[in-house]
Amino acid sequence: MSMVCSTLQIARSNIAAQVAGRPTRRRGRPPLPDEGLVEAIKAIIGSLPTYGYRRVHALLVRQAREQGRAPPNHKRVYQVMKAHGLLLQRHVGGAEARRHDGRVAVERSNLRWCSDGFEIGCDNGETVRVAFALDCCDREVLGHVATTEGIKGADVQDLMITAVEYRFGPVNRLPQTIEWLSDNGSGYIAHDTRSLARDMGLEQRTTPVQSPQSNGMAEAFVRPIKRDYVGASSVPDASALPSQRAHALCVARLIGSSAQHLSTQVAPTD
Repeated sequence: MSMVCSTLQIARSNIAAQVAGRPTRRRGRPPLPDEGLVEAIKAIIGSLPTYGYRRVHALLVRQAREQGRAPPNHKRVYQVMKAHGLLLQRHVGGAEARRHDGRVAVERSNLRWCSDGFEIGCDNGETVRVAFALDCCDREVLGHVATTEGIKGADVQDLMITAVEYRFGPVNRLPQTIEWLSDNGSGYIAHDTRSLARDMGLEQRTTPVQSPQSNGMAEAFVRPIKRDYVGASSVPDASALPSQRAHALCVARLIGSSAQHLSTQVAPTD
């Protein structure tokens, strides 16, 4: 036996184990049961059905830390959700015909703010229009305005004042020039709006026509708000909206400070 193993350059212990028929020992830790994790995942996606495994894992980690338990690994969460058919359907988008190789995100706070708006349809047919402002570094919500009419220049001016006072207090002019990135909506390009922006120290920057990707950070903020909070709530009329909107924007502050939104977009133009 020794001569044969030496000639074949194999270990005698391996041959002896095969002859004896010893059962192979599993390496590593034994797999954990999936029942408790599946129940926790179903509880989360029951109230937030648009959440994928990454966001579900983040909530599971938060719950585990609050309860003093070891958090689950994100790979295990993915495997469990895949095995039980709990993953979201994969979205396959079309290729972009236009190249976007600029960058909206900045390295420090209070260098560039971005603004955009969205609509919320009520059950009775009313439409509430909301405009908001974000910091392009920390993605914090600086302020918002809402109206059942269109977003006018006066609304954008109120939003600018709210954002400045939120960051710097009641000042007449900013200590440094800050870029204000938005689209070419009438409320943003109104003469009074531009005049107020200059007086306060905001440098207005508008995106190219038919290029929402140039304001991609604000666009990325709108998508989860409408999908996860507005779409999952019942809004009977405009009077019932303020509390729900406040809750959604409060959650949005957490989203903006922790989520990794896409920031590689085209550079804005004047």
